[in-house]
Amino acid sequence: MSTPYGDLDVPALVGALRAAGATVACAESLTGGLVTARLVEVPGASAVVRGGVVAYATELKAALLGVDEGLLAEHGAVHPEVARQMAHGVRTRLGADWGTATTGVAGPDPQDGQPVGTVYVAVAGPRGDAVRRLALEGDRPAVRAGSVDAVLALLAERLRPDPPA
Repeated sequence: MSTPYGDLDVPALVGALRAAGATVACAESLTGGLVTARLVEVPGASAVVRGGVVAYATELKAALLGVDEGLLAEHGAVHPEVARQMAHGVRTRLGADWGTATTGVAGPDPQDGQPVGTVYVAVAGPRGDAVRRLALEGDRPAVRAGSVDAVLALLAERLRPDPPA
C-alpha cells in the first residue's frame, strides 16, 4: 500500500519480525487499536504480535503503560516523550522485543494546546528508540490512518540492519 511514508508492505513487516524471531506490542491512543488490527490482518501475525493496549484516556497512559504522571500533568498526552514512554511501557508490560506507540490529536478539536493533526509516533526496541512528529492533514479518519502508516513505517525502518539514527 502506498502511503506518505513510502510503500508500506505490512505482510513484509510481519515477515521481517518473524525472520528476526522478534515480537511487537502496540500502545495506542488516537488510533484506538488500528495499529494492532492492521498487523493482525496478516496471516501468521500471531507468531509476532504480543498484543496491544488502547490507553485513550490520559490517566491510563500512566496507569497501564507507566508514563510519568508529572510529564502528563505538565505537557499533556500529545508530547514526544509521552510517545517514547508509551512505547517502552507496552514493550515491557507485554514482554515484546519492540514496542510502538501513537498519541496525538485526531480532531475535531485541539487538545493540550496542540492543533488537530499533531501526532507523535514512537518505536522502542533493541536498536534504540525513535520518535517522529507528524503534522497530518485531513479529517479524523485521515489523521488516524496516517498515524497507523507512520508508526508501522517507523518500525520497518528500525528493523533494517542499519536503521537511520
